[in-house]
Amino acid sequence: MSKIAIIGSGISGLMAGIGLLEQGHHVTIYSNLSAEDWLTKVPPTGTACRFAASIDLEEEFGLNFWKDSTPINGVHLTFCPKPGRQLIDLMGRLDRPALAIDVRLQSYTWTLEFEKRGGMTVVAQVDIPMLETIAADNDLTLVAAGKADIGKLFAIDETRSVYDKPQRKLAMFVVKNVAMDRSRDGILMNHAIKFNFFGSEGEQFSVPYWHRDGYQCFNSIFEAKPGRAFDTFDDCKTGEDVLDQAKALFKQYIPWDYPWLKDAELADPKGWLKGSVHPCYKDPVGTLPSGAKVMAVGDTANAMDPIAGQGANNGYRQIRVLLEAVKDNVEGDYSADWMRSTFDTYYEQIGKSTNAFNNILLDEISPAGIRMLCAQYGSTGAIDDTSVQQKIANDFVNNFDNPNLLTDCFLDEGIAKAYINRLTGGKAASTDVKAKMSIALGQLRQVFGRPRTDHPLANPRLG
Repeated sequence: MSKIAIIGSGISGLMAGIGLLEQGHHVTIYSNLSAEDWLTKVPPTGTACRFAASIDLEEEFGLNFWKDSTPINGVHLTFCPKPGRQLIDLMGRLDRPALAIDVRLQSYTWTLEFEKRGGMTVVAQVDIPMLETIAADNDLTLVAAGKADIGKLFAIDETRSVYDKPQRKLAMFVVKNVAMDRSRDGILMNHAIKFNFFGSEGEQFSVPYWHRDGYQCFNSIFEAKPGRAFDTFDDCKTGEDVLDQAKALFKQYIPWDYPWLKDAELADPKGWLKGSVHPCYKDPVGTLPSGAKVMAVGDTANAMDPIAGQGANNGYRQIRVLLEAVKDNVEGDYSADWMRSTFDTYYEQIGKSTNAFNNILLDEISPAGIRMLCAQYGSTGAIDDTSVQQKIANDFVNNFDNPNLLTDCFLDEGIAKAYINRLTGGKAASTDVKAKMSIALGQLRQVFGRPRTDHPLANPRLG
């Protein structure tokens, strides 16, 4: 068995560590945070929403301690080309529930579980000299966290990366005193992720969330296009400042959801973040001054904007491939070639489509994307809705769990048309026309200040 070190005790590092312990390896995790520090000293690192395939990995290693806490059963997406107009609503049901657990609680619990199962943790601020010592003392060193000099060990892969800078400015806030059941007329899924997409300004989404203190709440994020209307959080100094600014934006730009948020409170003083992410691939191999090689995993290897909730899931996808590669590496030769080959396997299996799906939501909607959204128009989210529109909406939200499922349909109009024809018996063109006529009628009603009737769950513009 091999001796393996992991830098970082976030959920990617701990999942990898526990998976490697299960294979019989000797594993040590180095982190600047103890288990107790995760609960008391830091904000959550994001929503960390895990879809079913990721939860399967947790189940495999007996780590899903929050199965019945706050299961997420679907996605309600409202698409607005510009403020003031709800163009399209999508109501998709997940085939199997997702979960979003406060990372602070999860890392605390998993750190103790890792130690209980025989893993060793070392609380230390790892720098390059210490990393040299760690790498020299282990057969394989995985870097699942690392900023400053350690982060610079892994160069951006320009051949695979699409963007040269962050695409959004992010503001996250965890809120309580909000309704967990956001259904209307008994139709919409009661624990759904709510997305509001604005083609011109950015995005806002809210995820049902299990707080570190043991209750249901919501984790909400604004994804602001720089310089646009949502880009108003720079001067916020506290979580209360962020929440106040969020309420103001909801009232002005998302009035249909403002009643839900207006009485919200910050869940805890540390329950907020601001920042940005440069979506990119990294060279998974880092070379230390001595020439020793270390391997990046999780966000360190492939950073993703949180817009599609793929970050934690993407880390799990890498780890699943990594665990298989370690299991098959009977000689224990963890060379740079092995590291790159392992990452390339992840990339070809699902990494390429994961990033492509994420980028679809960051970029301007394509003609193929418009066709797909129109084709699902009229989906209600109801359990007994067996319409083609509901099938397409469900496939869309299940693509969050498996980006190989439908991503190509949003990239290629021919593939999208073939998919719709397959479901409608060759009626893609007529389906498209009918949906666009219904959407146009709804837009006219909004122009004249009348309630929308074109979609069962569409709201009139409030205020």
